[in-house]
Amino acid sequence: MGARGSDIDPGAAQGQVRTQRLKTRQRKWRILGWAGTAALVSTSFLASERALAADDRMLLLDHDGLMIRMHLQAGLNVVTEHNVFWNYSDTFAPSAGFNSNPTWLEGYILPGLSFTQDLGGLVAYGKVSAVASGTLGIDAYATGNTGRVTLEEGYLGLRSDENSDPSFDLSVGPRTFKAGTGMLLANGGSSGFDRGALKLGPRKAWEMASIGSFGFDDFTATAFYLDANELNESDTQTRIVGGDFRYDGESDTFAGMTFGHVLQSDSPYPQAAPGGIGVPTLVANGRDGLNFVNVYGRAMPFGDSFENLFVAGDFAYQWNDRIDTRAWGGRVQVGYTFAEYSWAPTIAYSYQTFSGDDPSTSRLERFDPLYYEGSPSSWSTGSKSSMVFINSNVNAHQLSLRVTPTERDTLTLRYAYISANELRSPIQFGQGTHLEIINGVPNPVAGVSAKHLSDDFFIEYNRVLNPNTYFTAGFSVSFPGPGADSVVSFDAPVWTGAFANVVVNF
Repeated sequence: MGARGSDIDPGAAQGQVRTQRLKTRQRKWRILGWAGTAALVSTSFLASERALAADDRMLLLDHDGLMIRMHLQAGLNVVTEHNVFWNYSDTFAPSAGFNSNPTWLEGYILPGLSFTQDLGGLVAYGKVSAVASGTLGIDAYATGNTGRVTLEEGYLGLRSDENSDPSFDLSVGPRTFKAGTGMLLANGGSSGFDRGALKLGPRKAWEMASIGSFGFDDFTATAFYLDANELNESDTQTRIVGGDFRYDGESDTFAGMTFGHVLQSDSPYPQAAPGGIGVPTLVANGRDGLNFVNVYGRAMPFGDSFENLFVAGDFAYQWNDRIDTRAWGGRVQVGYTFAEYSWAPTIAYSYQTFSGDDPSTSRLERFDPLYYEGSPSSWSTGSKSSMVFINSNVNAHQLSLRVTPTERDTLTLRYAYISANELRSPIQFGQGTHLEIINGVPNPVAGVSAKHLSDDFFIEYNRVLNPNTYFTAGFSVSFPGPGADSVVSFDAPVWTGAFANVVVNF
């Protein structure tokens, strides 16, 4: 479970957020946010058992075509880390007093209310929900004892009824939206830091989303306008417009293309120094004007004769003539389910890679992952390492093995071999600059001087406690490679961590 899309330098960010945490003007809201979250989460867990007895426990009204329904999701998570960020803070922020072995408790509750109104061939609909989240203790980013209440969803829409073909769907307002497989556009909301619940990451909805789709047979065309729900202190004011064309076949096969344009953004881009010697420069408003296209698909190439084998692929290309940017990224996957064997093991392999800025050119080749879905089962690069390296200037060979001992129990083992694409080039935003001896002369460089960054192992256990309650526990370990060691010029320690959580969802 990693922080999603965080462009963070472990040393500098740890010192900055520690200072922010001590600001007295925010203490009142942090205490109230956490206290409210803890109370509401406890109540929701008790209510979950009582509600199971009802036939349709969340339906409030069903009369004359109008249906009003409650929604409730909540979670509690305990997390512990040892040598977090491979203890980089001792090198980059030795005076910050950063705790490299934190343990904390986090939680959230997400209540909501939705409606649908049958209009005779058309359906009006909408939803409103809010997230109360908090953290008790100090988390991996040196923030804690904090919490916030924020709007999650608040949209209205109009669609054709479910039997219409062709069909349409129009909506406006804060809501969730994912394009394709989530390579670029998925996680519209930010959690952690002052909002708490860093690992659970309950916020998913975009702060504003205008979405229109038209469907015919198995084809769907969607147009969108998106504004992310970012943290107040790091809001990049990014606005994105675009479209998606998708075909959905049988047995979870699909193919599609997403294209988009960043209307405006304050997000800067780091650019490697010439030859990789020196401190990276910042390209102001680098994301502003970015264009991108992403093609994706999943297929069963042998059909019924080999129905448990699947292959999938994504490719994205980005360009921005204003700052002479050309970047790319992609992934290939292959997997097979041994359905005839006990526990139905599924084994999968993937290779994903994202371009980095080439220090030998004046062009900027750094891939911008935008708002990707950052869970280990989706687009994160590794498990532990995903808290340090975003999907830029990295590649990873990843293996997973999933078994299901019972209908309620799932066990998954993941391994990732992570490397850099470009040496002496920023890997994550604000990569710590360090000295390197080149031809006998000490020079400041950024990035790494060896490609192998780390080896991540992650084992995760999931159990369905009842139809609405889920338990998850996991343990992960990250062994730093020569590339990670080169940042601190010594053998970095092994980084381990564990978590256990319970989530209810109605």
